[in-house]
Amino acid sequence: MFIIKGIKLPKITGIAIWPFIIVKTKMPGKTIINHEKIHLRQQVEMLVIPFYIWYILEWAVRFIALRNFNAAYLSISFEKEAYKNEKDFNYLKNRGFWSFLKYL
Repeated sequence: MFIIKGIKLPKITGIAIWPFIIVKTKMPGKTIINHEKIHLRQQVEMLVIPFYIWYILEWAVRFIALRNFNAAYLSISFEKEAYKNEKDFNYLKNRGFWSFLKYL
């Protein structure tokens, strides 16, 4: 995992693109880093490329159902897991394999 800080990102604070975490600010909080670390774990579990395919397809299905870009994003199982657990800094130590499935 490599953290790249201080990158201009449109409308987002951070993004995880295996094996990088890219964040907008030079001093990111622990919560945003933990959120993105959860995404990196999800990506590894799914062998990276299938994660991105699933992510896009799930967003598309949610967008069709909800007709709202942000609501579709927030309802993606990967995001639900990351947002719910981003403040639990021990979460990744205890997280089960493919735990995002609980959020479908």
